[in-house]
Amino acid sequence: MHISETCHPAADTRSTDPAMRAPNLITNVATTDATVPDTAMTEVIHQHLARRGLLPAEHYLDAGYSSAELIAQARELHQMALITPLRSDNSVQARTRNGYDRTAFTIDWERRQVTCPQGQTSTSWTPCRQKEQPMIVAAFPLSTCRPCPVRALCTSAQRSGRHLTLHPRAIQESLDAARAEQTTPAWHDRYALRCGIEATIHQAVTVTGLRRARYRGIKKVRLEHIVCAIAVNLIRLDAWWNGHPLERKRTSHLAQLEPTLTA
Repeated sequence: MHISETCHPAADTRSTDPAMRAPNLITNVATTDATVPDTAMTEVIHQHLARRGLLPAEHYLDAGYSSAELIAQARELHQMALITPLRSDNSVQARTRNGYDRTAFTIDWERRQVTCPQGQTSTSWTPCRQKEQPMIVAAFPLSTCRPCPVRALCTSAQRSGRHLTLHPRAIQESLDAARAEQTTPAWHDRYALRCGIEATIHQAVTVTGLRRARYRGIKKVRLEHIVCAIAVNLIRLDAWWNGHPLERKRTSHLAQLEPTLTA
C-alpha cells in the first residue's frame, strides 16, 4: 500500500489556535502486488494526484521511491520538487580518501567533453544504454592517465585510462544537485517533515489493522485500503473540528527514567 498525505509546516501544527492547525489528511491510496517496486509507483501516484488537482509543490518521499530520473521527471512534467534522499556514490573513488569521484570532474555538455582535476580532457564521448537506460561514457586515453602523479586516487585500470559513466544532462545535473544538497543540515531539517507519514502508518495500523488484509483479491484489498484511509481522515477531521490538540511525541519508558535518574 502506498499512501500520500498532505503535510503542513511544523509551526502551524504547534499553534494553540485550532483554526491555524490545518489537519494532515490522506489524499491518495495506491494498492499493488508486493512484487511491484516503489519506484514504479512514484509517477503513477503523481498522475493520480494530478487528476484531482492535489499535486503538492514539494513531495517528500523515502529513498525507495526516488531516483535521479524521477526527480528530473517530476520537475519537468509537474513543476514539483521531490524531497528525497538519493543513494550515495558507492564507486571506489568515492570510498577512497581524497579520491577523484564524479564530482571532481567538470562536464562540458556543449563540447561533449570532461575535464579531470589535473586539467586533462577526455578524448571520447560515447552514448550507450545500460540496464535499458540511456547513458554516456566519457573516456580518457591511457597515455594521459598512465603518467599521472595522482592516478591511484582516480583509477586502478592498467590497460585503459579513466572512464566516467554519466546520465543524460538533465538527469545528471539533478543527481549531482540532490546529492550535494542532502549533505547539508538545512536539508535534514527540511526532510524531517516527512516523519509525519510514519505516524500516519502507525495510526492506520493501530486503528484499522492495516497490516493484514481481510479479503482476497487486489480489488477487494484496494477497497479495504481506501476505507481505512477514509476512517483515518474522519478521525483527524473530528479532532480538528473539536479543537483537540495534536498528539505529542511519544517518549519511551527508558527516556522517561532519565529525569528521575538525574534528579
